[in-house]
Amino acid sequence: MPAPHSTTQNHLLAAFPREEYDRVAGGLELVPMPLGTVLGESGLPMRHVYFPTTCIVSLLYVLEDGGSAEIAVVGNEGLVGISLYMGGGSTPSRAIVRGAGHAYRLPADLLVREFEQGGPVQRLLLRYTQALITQMAQTAVCNRHHSVEQQLCRTLLLTLERLNGPSLVLTHELIAGVLGVRREGISEAAGNLQRAGLIRYSRGHIEVLDRAGLEKAVCECYGVVKLEFERLLSDIPRPVSACAQTT
Repeated sequence: MPAPHSTTQNHLLAAFPREEYDRVAGGLELVPMPLGTVLGESGLPMRHVYFPTTCIVSLLYVLEDGGSAEIAVVGNEGLVGISLYMGGGSTPSRAIVRGAGHAYRLPADLLVREFEQGGPVQRLLLRYTQALITQMAQTAVCNRHHSVEQQLCRTLLLTLERLNGPSLVLTHELIAGVLGVRREGISEAAGNLQRAGLIRYSRGHIEVLDRAGLEKAVCECYGVVKLEFERLLSDIPRPVSACAQTT
């Protein structure tokens, strides 16, 4: 039997002190996150923030001609909707589910109210925001200076960290949209990694066979982001299964 869903599957919610958690718990709602669900559009305000538990969300910058590129990925380590408590209301990015699963949805005003208390939740969210900004900045550098193969390694490793298990549901078309490159480039890069024995690719599924090998093949951008998350959020619990704080 699968484990029951729990808010503690999201690392930020798991780090809320009990008093602060109790103030927002009534607004938390478990919602399914099918592949392709759009959680936020460029320039439009969001009414909810989302705390992923088993889904993966891409933050994409979308160009006028419809082209896009991923600027950050959010999973069970964080939340979608930082602009709401940072005072911006909206961002130029689109938030879209690229790995199906579940998330807890919370009305934005409840989180903003808690943030404005200026207590431990504010400090927690500001540290997460700094880590996310680091990921965005490093992604921009990576997309400009590193090969498609290195970018693919980075994408696989960042996704793997946010899921339980080595198998990922990622088509070449989806990865091409995430990285903002041609599909043929992704096919070539994935073929190289498969021939090197690092992954196995079949019909939209990628199985990571050699994670250590991927970490050797990836550029330094992955390590920079990983170390910054660890530096800023090392005290946040990292539960792997459902436990006490259920809603």
